[in-house]
Amino acid sequence: MKVIRWIDKLPFLPTVIVTAFLSLAPLSPEPHVWEKIKMLVHGSLSRPIDIFDLFLHGSACLILIVKLARQSMLGNSPGDSGKS
Repeated sequence: MKVIRWIDKLPFLPTVIVTAFLSLAPLSPEPHVWEKIKMLVHGSLSRPIDIFDLFLHGSACLILIVKLARQSMLGNSPGDSGKS
């Protein structure tokens, strides 16, 4: 699948940096991703802008999780990505 190959080719360090930035932004009063997850758990995530925020701030985290899972399945260390 092309998407999986694309994720495999992403460099590890920039992926971690983008994930940290999007997951923690904005720092105050609380990160959007945390706020949206709490709203999802409580059943109050219904406005389109809130759903978009969850997708935006959570997508990098999902990509990183898929990348780490693929590397563990393939037996590569994080520094080996993109060198196949």
